[in-house]
Amino acid sequence: MTEPRRHHTEHTLDVSAPPEVLYGLVADVTTWPAIFGPSVHVHHLERGERAERFEIWATVNGKVSTWTSRRTLDPEALRVTFRQERSTAPVASMGGEWIFEALPGGGTRVVLLHDFTAVGDAPETVAAVNAALDRNSPEELAALARIAEYGGTASDVVFSFTDTVELTGSAADAFDFVDRADLWAERLPHVRQARLTEDVPGIQDLEMDTVTADGSAHTTRSTRICRGPEWIAYKQHVMPKLLLGHSGLWHFADKPGGGAVATARHTVAVNPEAVTEVLGAGATLADARAYLREALGRNSLATMAHAATYAEQRAAAQAG
Repeated sequence: MTEPRRHHTEHTLDVSAPPEVLYGLVADVTTWPAIFGPSVHVHHLERGERAERFEIWATVNGKVSTWTSRRTLDPEALRVTFRQERSTAPVASMGGEWIFEALPGGGTRVVLLHDFTAVGDAPETVAAVNAALDRNSPEELAALARIAEYGGTASDVVFSFTDTVELTGSAADAFDFVDRADLWAERLPHVRQARLTEDVPGIQDLEMDTVTADGSAHTTRSTRICRGPEWIAYKQHVMPKLLLGHSGLWHFADKPGGGAVATARHTVAVNPEAVTEVLGAGATLADARAYLREALGRNSLATMAHAATYAEQRAAAQAG
């Protein structure tokens, strides 16, 4: 039987930041949904110091695809190699490597290599895969440069935080409250309108009009991955000016002795160029991080509080 033909692509970008900073951004795959436009969510299956295995959801040619990948991390050589162990059609197999080469005089050449086989190896299928790589790879390289070239540390721009709420009801009922975002305008005071579609089970498109504590209104749009009754991940696409990226994870778990716990985790990439415009002259990145921590945390805590009440009422109704 003839082996399918393997195709190769290479995308490069010269960046003024040090190679170690760029390597660090690529090595921490958990921050990708907040940094890279196509990435929606990453769920680790195995994780070690130099090797990991994860499931990833990303937008490819306008649709959300998912696959499982293994990666090898080499911080000394500043290389990250990857190989999909379960691909999604039209990709039959795919792998590649991130390489970070120090440039004479400073800066880094980032090289992103892909090799792939296509289902059936038809010319139009190969062209579709190449088109997706030619669109997504330059976007990813540009996103890396935008954050790394700020001049501070990556953690100045990209950060995460978590809030937790105890539940007297079940985790499954709290999950149901967050899953049914189409009802949030009726259930949550900070949501004016919510429009939700779910053409593929477990993959939702959510557009919301929300109001902040100061009375200002924002329209946001997110892709959500729902794995009931344990977690809902989301990637925000339409964002306020202060954000370059925002992703999050709702997690729900019953406790052995009774009750349950709900957790909301946010991962945020701040837009350094918008800090003084949004927060005023003299505002710093630290001010922006504090502002976003409070604003985003307040909304997710409010949502979890309402989910807790919903779960408690459901438990009471079932008991009665």
